[in-house]
Parts: sequence; structure tokens; C-alpha cells
Amino acid sequence: MQSLNLRQIEVFRAVMITGSINGAAQLLYVSQPAVSRMLSHTEARIGFPLFERIKGRLYPSPEARSLFDDVESVYRDVQRVNTTLHNLVQQREGVLRIVSSPSLGHQLVPNAIAAFRQCNQHIQVSLECMRHTLLRDHLLEQQADVGFSLFPVDHPNLRAVPLSYIRVLVVCPKDHELAQLAPEALPQALAEMPFIGYAADTPFHSYMLKALERLGLAYRPSIDVDSPHHACALVKNGSGFSVVDEISFQASGADNMSVLPILNEERLTISLVHLRQAPLAQFSQMFVEHLRGTLGEGGFHLFNMD
Repeated sequence: MQSLNLRQIEVFRAVMITGSINGAAQLLYVSQPAVSRMLSHTEARIGFPLFERIKGRLYPSPEARSLFDDVESVYRDVQRVNTTLHNLVQQREGVLRIVSSPSLGHQLVPNAIAAFRQCNQHIQVSLECMRHTLLRDHLLEQQADVGFSLFPVDHPNLRAVPLSYIRVLVVCPKDHELAQLAPEALPQALAEMPFIGYAADTPFHSYMLKALERLGLAYRPSIDVDSPHHACALVKNGSGFSVVDEISFQASGADNMSVLPILNEERLTISLVHLRQAPLAQFSQMFVEHLRGTLGEGGFHLFNMD
């Protein structure tokens, strides 16, 4: 089995992005012959062409398109290594890397970052929003310092600390006739209305399956989305009803949706997640306190931290 080295990957990526030998040479600050030689050597090594040459331009083969996604992933990892190396060389201190569930990352965590930065301007902060499986992996691979998740993150090397719980809401378009119905009449009415669900690989999908089962409703979405933020947008434009978390509801503009009096007891827990054997840095602890303050200002219930 033939393999590619990092230089070959870099050249392949540059040609894919620019579409030409000349463009790749300019991107990599090398000569055109050097790019041509490396590309020819790479194709000879793997045994099949990566590009079709038509009138001076290079068009990627189906194999090249399949390879490109993985190459982009490798390139991002290399860039991350270089960023870490740069920080070490510059002896930079106070870099806080945060990963967050999308629901928390649209407004709640950014608000906490703004409050944190007012009194910690020397600390560089980065925020990435991702699903809980990627959030878990980033923490385990030490690509992030702290994570904030809306769903359980179970791993023996990670510690999850409950911070707060938030409500789960069944929402429909503003002033919809559903909002006028009594709670006992809602399940039947909802069964006849388009429903905005979640992609099967998202935690909200599993959660909604159980929630609708408690209402006696079949899970038959008309539209699938990957986050409650997108679900709220579709509810607001009249596409149907959905089940969303309270924070996404507020961040999306609560005035444009109606909350139905159903599933009133449902709750989700916001948790701080970090490596179990690595104590939080002082500025990480400070950020957690700012996040708790943001939650408190929003009227959310706070748990005591052990």
C-alpha cells in the first residue's frame, strides 16, 4: 500500500484549491517545475492519475475528490500543530480554548466570553461549536481546555460537572392556532402539522424520539436539521413545529414563536466537561464563573459546584 508524505499532501491540496500548477506554485512559494515534478511523482507512486489536464487547467479525478476531504482534515491538524508550536516559541501564556454544543455556542457562551474578556484582555480565547462526540474527542486529544455540553459526555477520562438545567420547549409559528388549544388537544393537532426534526446522527434526534413517544406521536419529520437554531428559523418562517432547548429559543428571537403548553417537565443539563486528571487552569475556572454569572443573569437555575 502506497502512502503520501506531508509535502505531497501539501502540493495536492494546493493544486486542488487553485486548479493549476501556476496557482499551486504561487500558493506554496515554489517554482512551477517543482510542483509539476512532485505531482507527477505522486501520481506515479499511487498508480492512478489525480488530475485530467485540459487546455492548461487541471480537473480533479473522482479519486482526487474523494481524497480531498481527508487531506483537508490532515491539513487542519498540521495547522493546529504549527499554531501550538508558535505559541510555545513565543512563550505565550493565557490561551483558553473552548468547545461548546451548538445550542450554547450561538449566544450563551459568546456572552460569557465578552464578560470574561472585559477583565482578562491578556487572555486569548478561541471558541468552536461542535456535536458532543467531536467535543469529547477534542477534549481527550487536548485540543481544547474546557467544554460545555447540553448532552451527557461519558468517558472515564473526562469529568462532567453540572452547571445548570434548562427547559425543553415545543414551539410553533407565532400566533398559530395551535397556541390557542388546551394541552390535552395538542397531541392530535400536532400529528396533523408538519414537524421539524433532527438528523439521525445528532443527540437531539434520540431525545426527540423519546419526547414524542411520551406525547403519543410518531416521529415523522417533514424536515431534518442539525441544530435547534436551524429548527427555530424554520418554525419562525411557518414550516412547522419543533422541539428546541430554551437557550436556542431565546437566541433565535423568542418573540417570533409561540411556546405550547406541553412537555413542561422536560429538562436538559448544561455541563462543564474537562480532562479528569488535568485540573483546570486558573483562567479556565474564572471563565466558568463568568458563564455561571451569565446563566444566573438569564434566570436559569444554577447547581452548586463540588
